Amino acid sequence: MSESNDVQNGDSRIKFLVIASEAPEAQLAAFFAGRRARRSNARVALLAIVEPPEFGHWATVAETMRAEAHEKAEGILREFAAEVKAQSGEDPEEIVREGVIVEELRKLIDEDPAISILVLGASTESDGPGPLVSALAKNPAYLGKRRIPVTVVPGEMTRDELRRLAG
Repeated sequence: MSESNDVQNGDSRIKFLVIASEAPEAQLAAFFAGRRARRSNARVALLAIVEPPEFGHWATVAETMRAEAHEKAEGILREFAAEVKAQSGEDPEEIVREGVIVEELRKLIDEDPAISILVLGASTESDGPGPLVSALAKNPAYLGKRRIPVTVVPGEMTRDELRRLAG
């Protein structure tokens, strides 16, 4: 659903944007965003990004890989949507885009003015908090022209701790 449709439907609430991925910390971000959305009368948008395959001259292989990646992304979105609905009481907006994660994230934030907060989960791995969190820490302008706050949910937090914080 686009922002203009949201406004036409009388829904001008802000959106929390969560990147839906297989990373366990992303699930925590969705949990937190759902709870915050309920408490602050906001909505949640979930973004899954399918990176294009690198098989330029193998068109049928690339198409098969692309279809499988989209199917996988839609499955992840369904899982995250169930979590968000359980926490917020509302179905989130589900978005699948194909491209490079940073570029697609920038485009979406620029296109949808209702997106007001990006909620990311930080990895607990020894090699750092994850590529997106690391990039934003080094360069806050990483997300493009329209600046929005970023909430980073530590991956080692428990759901009980997040319940206390998010309400």
